[in-house]
Amino acid sequence: MKKQEVGHTFLARIGKKRLRPGGKKATDWLIDQASFSAETKVLEVACNMGTTMIDLVKRYNCHVTGVDLDRHVLDKAKVNITEERLDDKITLVQANAIKLPFPDESFDVVINEAMLTMLPAKVKEKAVKEYFRVLKKGGKLLTHDVMLVKAEEAVVSQLREAIHVNVQPLTQEGWQETFAQQFQHTTIISGPMILLSPVGMMKDEGVIGTIKIVKNAMERSNRQMFWKMFHLFRSKKDVLHFIAVCSEKS
Repeated sequence: MKKQEVGHTFLARIGKKRLRPGGKKATDWLIDQASFSAETKVLEVACNMGTTMIDLVKRYNCHVTGVDLDRHVLDKAKVNITEERLDDKITLVQANAIKLPFPDESFDVVINEAMLTMLPAKVKEKAVKEYFRVLKKGGKLLTHDVMLVKAEEAVVSQLREAIHVNVQPLTQEGWQETFAQQFQHTTIISGPMILLSPVGMMKDEGVIGTIKIVKNAMERSNRQMFWKMFHLFRSKKDVLHFIAVCSEKS
């Protein structure tokens, strides 16, 4: 039996560069919560194709280390980084989020978007504990993920079926409890998930990028999966939201 393609891999293949539930707006809010400069040492866990890392270096000239478990996406990130001539500013490492290969208090900022929801509860806690460990005192963890407005197992089951990942999104209270095990202070925003909404795609990808994505999505081999995801996100927009959380290490 052919292995089913997971949702974020599928979206990347059809041209989606920003794979975050709250889109660029939520990512920009997170970045505004930290004080970035050329001296800031940043770690992005689950860096994917490097979009956020490249944006950060262009804006602040900081150094970013990107970690991902998937060698294939790291290879794609390397191509994108080289095309932007940023190899001297961005370091890529293949590693697991729950066993980061860095000393304690190595980074000023840790960024992790759209990954924790894919982990079971206990593994989520291990990952957050690792992020806390590698952060310097006063450092900030910037996270962005899928949030359930209300706990509905039927919707979670539909999401798992649509994106072929055994995701475990949490309510706002659940996310807060997860971070509170390590961090004493958090700031939160939340709102409707815009990953595949027409307005959201236009803001994230631009007109040309959105046209490319839609064109690729309508190809026969892609159409069924795209419509399944699109319909789910649209029909369950009252339940599936995003959450962005800034957690500070005291």
